[in-house]
Amino acid sequence: MGLRKASSVAAGTGLTVALLLAWGGAAAQNLTNEQLLHPPADSWPLYHGDYSGRRHSALKQITPQNVNQLSLSWAFQTNQPAAVKSSPLLVDGVLYFTVPDNVWAVDARSGHMLWRYNRPSTQGDHIGHRGVAMYQGWLYFTTPDCHLISLDAKNGKVRWDKLIADVNRGYWTTMSPLVVDNHVIVGVSGDFDNLPGYLRSFEPGSGAMQWQWLTTAPAGTPRATTGGMTWMIGTYDPELHLVYWGTGNPTPVLSGTIRPGANRWTCSIVAINPDNGRLAWGFQVSPHDTHDWDAVEAPVLVDGDFHGEPRKMLMQASRNGYFFVLDRTNGKSLLTVPYGPVNWAKGIDAEGRPIPNPDKEPAPDGRVVAPDEGGLTNFRAPSFDPQTGLFIVDAHPSWSIYFAKPADGNYGWAGADYGVWGKGVIEAIDYQTGKIRWIHEVGRGGSGAGVLTTDSGVTITGDGEGNMLALNTADGKTLWHAGMGAPMQSSPITYELDGRQFVLTSSGGVVFAWALPEKPSD
Repeated sequence: MGLRKASSVAAGTGLTVALLLAWGGAAAQNLTNEQLLHPPADSWPLYHGDYSGRRHSALKQITPQNVNQLSLSWAFQTNQPAAVKSSPLLVDGVLYFTVPDNVWAVDARSGHMLWRYNRPSTQGDHIGHRGVAMYQGWLYFTTPDCHLISLDAKNGKVRWDKLIADVNRGYWTTMSPLVVDNHVIVGVSGDFDNLPGYLRSFEPGSGAMQWQWLTTAPAGTPRATTGGMTWMIGTYDPELHLVYWGTGNPTPVLSGTIRPGANRWTCSIVAINPDNGRLAWGFQVSPHDTHDWDAVEAPVLVDGDFHGEPRKMLMQASRNGYFFVLDRTNGKSLLTVPYGPVNWAKGIDAEGRPIPNPDKEPAPDGRVVAPDEGGLTNFRAPSFDPQTGLFIVDAHPSWSIYFAKPADGNYGWAGADYGVWGKGVIEAIDYQTGKIRWIHEVGRGGSGAGVLTTDSGVTITGDGEGNMLALNTADGKTLWHAGMGAPMQSSPITYELDGRQFVLTSSGGVVFAWALPEKPSD
């Protein structure tokens, strides 16, 4: 198979600029606004590939007919205990990916390491890391202890280091930032403590803070909820000039008694002006959440017909078990429908929001609720395939028992939950109706893998047994699979270099590059 294993080094930022030049391409690193708005085939410059969040590629070299010929081109071993959860970026032939406290630059053709940046931290939560952002010749990286660090993309050297939040108050950061024009936008994590969530924007050159938008009122505000963390990346519509972001659950998490009402803007999809941080509109997918169902899942932007009328849509398969289609110009509901077992709502109101059933709130004697605390989906990225009109998502039909624990007080978790049953599936949802077109089961424990689709009709994802899967987008049937050793915890990407299409996946601490066999040279 021609496996070439590239190993990591532990020292500093790795190789010198002179050696980087020898690798070819690394010194040319420069990502323009035009490339962010219209990514070429030989790049993957944003977390989802482009601003839309669709995770769909126009590449067609790998097809349902030849995908069974895929072979391993190279594998890169991070030599870290943390699993790779980041979505790699590809710019000018160089891949950038992360685990907590670490950034790597790797040659996309060979898998050889160009440099590594390592910044050990003992504070904050090291639960995972989603990756870097890039603008011009600079990378942007968040740390578990809430710093935003800018690196020189050519060598990994630090340009500046800015504080996002106070880790001593209970915040931490895991996300990939979002670059929009002259703004680097980041969010925060931290719902173990009763803290307000927010977004912050930084100037990419100097790191100066530009604005802050609070999801909820500052902690201590009378009769106001806290929470609403913003720990996953948003999407962007350059025509409307709006950033779309999902927000997390209110706190205390499982006890709603001290925070009556809808608890805006927690568990919501919000539209923000990236120039000033002002709210254009908000849509709350889980009013008064008491089950830890963040709405940070990807807000996917799609232009097309909806019931015969052209629309600029936003779609989200939310953790609470509902699939939402909104008009993203104004946040009005077009469709709300469950995409798996859901029993916590009494129905849907006139504005398309689920109506919580008070009988399903956590109680001292327990309540059986679907889905479980992990949700019907979570941070793994879905994909929208415009060829079939299918929204494809890694889902987890599940049931759990939720308990309120008054002795815990009104702080942090304020309760407990115990999983009863669940399984992993890949679901294809028809966005016009919300009906499930096909289901592909991926194991009792679920997968954790994101989804990638291509114009050729191939869907790439993973199962719960450590296999990379290639499915037929039209019907979900398996076309090919390969064992990687551990379940995928990231979202696949694809790119074309030198006329050859690559697919990148990960397993544990290893990144794999797959491609069709090279054609013999003349």
